Amino acid sequence: MKGGTVEGGTVEGGTVQDRTVEGGTVQDRTVEGGTVQDRTVDGGTSKKIWQHVFWLAPTGAMLIVCLSLLSVWRLGSQWTERLTSGIAGLLNPPAPVAQVEETRAMILQQIKGVSELTTAVLTMESVVPTKSDRILGNYVIGTTRLLYIAHGEVRAGIDLSDLAPEDITLVNNTLQIQLPPPVIIDHKVDVERSRVYDYDRGFLSLGPDVAPDLQTLAQRETLDQLVMTACDNQLLEEANQRAIAVLSQLFSVSGDYETITVNTQPPTPETCAVQES
Repeated sequence: MKGGTVEGGTVEGGTVQDRTVEGGTVQDRTVEGGTVQDRTVDGGTSKKIWQHVFWLAPTGAMLIVCLSLLSVWRLGSQWTERLTSGIAGLLNPPAPVAQVEETRAMILQQIKGVSELTTAVLTMESVVPTKSDRILGNYVIGTTRLLYIAHGEVRAGIDLSDLAPEDITLVNNTLQIQLPPPVIIDHKVDVERSRVYDYDRGFLSLGPDVAPDLQTLAQRETLDQLVMTACDNQLLEEANQRAIAVLSQLFSVSGDYETITVNTQPPTPETCAVQES
């Protein structure tokens, strides 16, 4: 060995083999029958490969770390989302359906209990003339006239029996009620206060003696007049306003609701038209 170099030779059957190890390089030389063969193994190449491996190792490690951090971040986002949803669900739990339905039923019962208070009433006194002719052939030979002083009463309101649970909306502390259109609840003639003012069968009393029939006719005409007067004097709109006032007062006294809204509807055209006919 000289300066880190190892040299050796072997002679076998005319064959000379030399091996030199020098600076990490292995050199073999073989001499056979005058032929020289060289083989060199350069340890520098292996060294370069290991250098590349050592250089790539930190890069691969960093890549793995980055991918791991990305996965953790994505999982963390999903976990945070679920945590936020869970907290929101705890802070704002859904209203129990059964409790809402029970509350609606109680409100509906209270509304129907004050149905009478939402009614608007109009009283009227009028003189209703009626007559009946006696006809012979194509000629009127006598006429009977009757004047009837009628006292009547008409009641307009909202039929709260038509109100359904779906017409009541309850969200948090806000109560909203949708009422049906107002209608003519009742109209009648007070026969105790009404009377026949005049009854005249005409010249020689030739007119027919039909006092009961003319009185009935006068009462029927009075009923028609009551409905027409109620429609002309906005009695149906008054019923709407009374309903708003009564229901708002009813539910504001309890203090359970911050906002109370009562929605009304205008009367349908048939309400007055049908009655007039």
